[in-house]
Amino acid sequence: MFIEITLDQLLQSRDNRHLRQMELIAAYPEDTLLCLTVIMPGAVKRNHLSLKVAHRAVEATKEAFLPHDIKYSEERDLPTGYEAFFVVGATHSEAKSVACHIEDTHIYGRLIDIDVIKPSGEPMSRQEIGNSPRRCLVCNNEARYCMRNHSHSQEEILEAVKSIVT
Repeated sequence: MFIEITLDQLLQSRDNRHLRQMELIAAYPEDTLLCLTVIMPGAVKRNHLSLKVAHRAVEATKEAFLPHDIKYSEERDLPTGYEAFFVVGATHSEAKSVACHIEDTHIYGRLIDIDVIKPSGEPMSRQEIGNSPRRCLVCNNEARYCMRNHSHSQEEILEAVKSIVT
């Protein structure tokens, strides 16, 4: 069953995710925390497309980080979207490099967001390791430019998601 979520539910889930991130940073202060989410437009964040992407993304992340000693992993299948946490024995820069490689090369990489969380609780940017920003799913411009300007409708973005998954 697919459930439409409200903006309040989405914001609460982000707050809850951040709290969990801070708990994991405190529990593993010498290691690096990753937080994986699926990019899914619209009010339905958990559907057959997002679950297919999530399961493949988790599998790819576990495989890519095996050499970096995965010390903890947790997956959450929530109405607000699938999320996964990994604590790895790599530096933040090493982890971000591996995460960007997955996002840039995996078949569903454009739909995966793997944040490397700094001890402050803030995500590390791609630019901090010399990578270019993420590209828009629809027009290939810089994604944050299109998001900020609402350049594309949810229908256009969802069609791009469907075409990647199928």
